[in-house]
Order: sequence, then C-alpha cells, then structure tokens
Amino acid sequence: MKGVILAGGLGSRMRPLTKITNKHLLPVYDKPMVYYPLETLVEAGITDILIVTGGNNAGDFLRLLGNGKEFGLQHLNYTYQEGEGGIAEALSLAEFFSDKEPICVILGDNILENSIKEYIHEFKRQGGGARILLKEVPDPQRFGVPVIAGERIIRIEEKPTQPQSNYAVIGVYMYDPTVFDITRTLKPSARGELEITDVNNHYIEQGTMRYNIIHGWWTDAGTFESLLRATNLVAQQHGIC
Repeated sequence: MKGVILAGGLGSRMRPLTKITNKHLLPVYDKPMVYYPLETLVEAGITDILIVTGGNNAGDFLRLLGNGKEFGLQHLNYTYQEGEGGIAEALSLAEFFSDKEPICVILGDNILENSIKEYIHEFKRQGGGARILLKEVPDPQRFGVPVIAGERIIRIEEKPTQPQSNYAVIGVYMYDPTVFDITRTLKPSARGELEITDVNNHYIEQGTMRYNIIHGWWTDAGTFESLLRATNLVAQQHGIC
C-alpha cells in the first residue's frame, strides 16, 4: 500500500501567514505541520510516499524533507498541483505513483493523537473499495458529514448548514485503484473544485465504502483557530500544558 500526502493549495484562509510560505510548512508546536501526516503514514508501515504540493514555495518541501531519511525512508516522491483545483484534483495527480496499488491519502493539515495502523489493516482485509475515518466534533458544519443509517453511511454532505450527525469525515482516506476512474468523471462544484466528498459518495453508491470511528483526538490545522488547537493538543501530549 502506498501513501499520498496532499499539501497543495494556496492557503488563502491563513493569510498573511501564507504570503511567504506554504500552509503545511507552518509550525505546530515543535515541528512543521507536514511532519505529522508523514509520521502518521510511516508509523502505520507505509514507506512508499508521494507528497503533492503547490504554490510558490513547493521547493521548500524538498529542502525540508529531502529524501525522507530523517523519517527512516530511502526515498520520497513529489509532484506539483497548479492552483487550487480541490482535494480530488490533487489526488488525481497520484495516479502515476499509485501504479494500480491501493493508497492511503492524508491531508497535509491533519494531526492525529493515535496510530492509524489498525484501520490500514482493516482496509487491506476489506479487499477493495474505500474506507474513511470519522471523529465526533463540536462543529461538524465545517467538514464533510456522514449520514449514518445503522452500520452504513448512506451519503456524505459537504459542510451542511444543518448536519445530520456530529461526526466529521477526517482527512484520511483509503482507496482501491479504481479511485482514479472516479476522479476522471468528476465535475467541478460550485466552488470550482473537484470535491473529495463526491469521490466518497461514489463508493457509497457502489456499496463498497466502510468506515471507522477513531480513538483519541484529531484536528485539522487549516484555520487560525484549528492551528492554535493543534499546537495546544500536541503540547499537552508532550506534557507541556
């Protein structure tokens, strides 16, 4: 199984911090943000990893991460996303890298307290389709929200004004190789982007989507408020506050 970290986009919601650097290079406590998803993948046993970046500071990822030796890797792969075409567009750039293998995709601003190794194992036993991870949150309207009926997700609603559950679809997705057939069929949303929610809903319609509710805390770090929350959570984990 291969890993893909999506760290592109222009970070416009976090200006002026992102006027001179990529959002995913901002510090979260004592490390650059992108370290956290990279460490999550490596700890889960995924060592063949692609980083999708973009903007004017893409070269800084290579200067920071190099070939991944600091993380116990022999090699890191990089590719470039032009503009802000959405998460699904960024994912489509990984098709050549995937080479018909399943992938675990993690957004570059996602930080988890605990390992995802058990969920990776469950996806491998699943034998195809997709698997997403959920977490109960106080502000689900910020995220993709699953509509759950019994043990099944029947659809995911993107940033709903009236969420039908208190769960967020966190930015960790596991897909079989057919995901790239799906991304080729997508149409831009009202935001002008290819939405990862549309990808997930396609798997739901096929009946091949599974999910886990994760243990421990999770946060994104894509707004000023969530960046502060992420820093505080990591500091607490280190016993600092």
